Amino acid sequence: MCLILFAYKTHPKYKLVVAANRDEFYSRPTEPAMFWEDKPLILAGKDLTAGGTWMGVSKQGKISMLTNYRDLKNIKQNAPSRGHLVSDFLENEVSAYDYLQRIAKNGNQYNGFNLICGTVDELYYYGNYKAGIYPITSGYHGLSNALLDTQWPKVDKGMNKLREVLKAVNIDPGHLFESLYDDIKAPEHLLPDTGVGIERESMLSPMFIKSPDYGSRCSTVLLVSNDNDVRYLERTYNTTDFSYIDRAYELTV
Repeated sequence: MCLILFAYKTHPKYKLVVAANRDEFYSRPTEPAMFWEDKPLILAGKDLTAGGTWMGVSKQGKISMLTNYRDLKNIKQNAPSRGHLVSDFLENEVSAYDYLQRIAKNGNQYNGFNLICGTVDELYYYGNYKAGIYPITSGYHGLSNALLDTQWPKVDKGMNKLREVLKAVNIDPGHLFESLYDDIKAPEHLLPDTGVGIERESMLSPMFIKSPDYGSRCSTVLLVSNDNDVRYLERTYNTTDFSYIDRAYELTV
């Protein structure tokens, strides 16, 4: 993912609400969200190049979400796939804290990433550009290609949109998908400086990215009720005309 917005233990009906966009090169082969044939406990999309994923849940109630940390000046060649950090957690019985401790010991082997892991009742954050493993506190959070809750324009805008949708007790997933489909670029004076140049910073600045060869390919909405009923919804876009296909799954964890 490249934008994850979530409300944790702050809504009267839902203990977790996630709205997220995945950004990737259009040519990179991908499967939409489904229960994996070879790992049937996992519900997630799949990156067919490296075999991992960017976000998913398991039938045991585990949750994991990943974004890349943007630092193109320090790209490691032949680094391990970051997408396996998500799928490995979802398929194993290790606790989130123990898993992230293990990952942190070798975090410098990977290109930059942010990883959120846990269950519907306990989430943790680790990023290999910041020392330590941190419990996610109740409230609203945003994550893009910097550290958790870094105030990039797309994060701030997305958080405001999420708060607005969550004023309703009964959440309409369609409103969350509509909020994520915002392709307005940020004003130049608000752009971060991540070393990619002002033109590319501008292209990457919307919540929903569009360009000739790279952009937001799918949106995901995750709703976990106080009774642990899970709705996992994915909207996959045709990157030619941005028509879309919706998929929805329900389970109790």
